[in-house]
Amino acid sequence: MTAVPSLTLNNAVQIPQLGFGTFQIPPEDTRETTLAALEAGYRHIDTAQMYGNEKEVGQAVRDSGLDRADVFVTSKLNNDAHGHDNALRAFDRTLEAVGLDYLDLFLIHWPLPAKGEFVETWKALEEVYRSGRAKAIGVSNFQPRHLRRLLEGSDVVPAVNQIEVHPYLTQDEVRAFGAEHQIATEAWSPIAQGKVLDDPTINRIAERVGKSPAQVTLRWHIQRGDIVFPKSVTRKRIEENFDLFDFELSEGDIGEISALNRNERTGFDPDRFNG
Repeated sequence: MTAVPSLTLNNAVQIPQLGFGTFQIPPEDTRETTLAALEAGYRHIDTAQMYGNEKEVGQAVRDSGLDRADVFVTSKLNNDAHGHDNALRAFDRTLEAVGLDYLDLFLIHWPLPAKGEFVETWKALEEVYRSGRAKAIGVSNFQPRHLRRLLEGSDVVPAVNQIEVHPYLTQDEVRAFGAEHQIATEAWSPIAQGKVLDDPTINRIAERVGKSPAQVTLRWHIQRGDIVFPKSVTRKRIEENFDLFDFELSEGDIGEISALNRNERTGFDPDRFNG
């Protein structure tokens, strides 16, 4: 079975660079779909309180027969749980839902800047981290201005920032800020909800290397150093998305795909979204 490369986070925790995302997978389908991903070789599963399927992700991990230490499990704090005490209670609910002794990574899902509570919320995550119930903590959808406020008012530097990244939204500024502060970038919506799959540049490269447009796009993420977790509910696509490590894109390919950037989001603008 193909070994997925791991990256070392700023607290020395190892994270598989390729994972499996469970966004928009209905709870009733999540256990079976996550088991299919684990059988295909994925060892990194991404869920969230908002997704409503944490319980089923935990069931799949427990039912897989794999050692707990061999599966990296991430969840994220819901937007209604900002604030110190709310966040602590919400984390307890997540651990109870997944039925695991700890999470490998727990994130603040959105900064919600108008509420202005993300620094206080982060303090709660620092307590969870120090307790060992989360091996690493981080944020999601944070822009450099949000990260600066967080770094000024806290002790623990986020291990990751999970943001929307794809060839039409390359996020160079956010990624550069992360690299400067040893905050790894995780890419959600890595194929722009399918929008990039018809792109002529990506299709031309895919034809040349003998891979699908999705595989080429995901490989672009991998070679740029992003942590990526594509989502699918079909076994064939789950397996195809895992098959990224028997080819490489040239520097020219990487540059051509990166040049497709047009700052086009498929999701919310973190500066304007407030839950």
